[in-house]
Amino acid sequence: MKTTISLDGVRDKNVMQLKKLNMALFPVRYNDKYYADALSSADFTKLAYYNDICVGAIACRIEKKEGGGGAVRVYIMTLGVLAPYRGLGIGTKLLNHVLDLSAKQNISDVYLHVQTSNDDAIAFYKKYGFEITDTIHNYYTNITPPDCYVVSKVIAQVDQKK
Repeated sequence: MKTTISLDGVRDKNVMQLKKLNMALFPVRYNDKYYADALSSADFTKLAYYNDICVGAIACRIEKKEGGGGAVRVYIMTLGVLAPYRGLGIGTKLLNHVLDLSAKQNISDVYLHVQTSNDDAIAFYKKYGFEITDTIHNYYTNITPPDCYVVSKVIAQVDQKK
């Protein structure tokens, strides 16, 4: 049997899948605003299915850049894959989906926060050209260490004029 990895949009009817995944994956409980942002980001928030089992998700928020004259950037709120399904290309597929979509929509950059102790996540993002651009002390309130890195990537724009 061929294994398939498929992505599906998050909608009102399946947002519970995202909530269940987040509870299993992250030490943080997300509020209603997180889920509202995830739903409003349309194609930038996706559930990942491995052979029709929901095993991962990426949730993004589209932000206007300060003083950017209408420019927007993508903030990856969460990207996670259940432990037994890591290393199968699911996180890569989710991340590449957002990076490709960003390039097509002329979004200048993508960024996220990563706990300073999360070496696996830092290595994962560096593999895709992200760089640590800042450190925020005491970013997290209920987890140790409380510090995070701001990890970001400038997106090469797709030339629309050709």
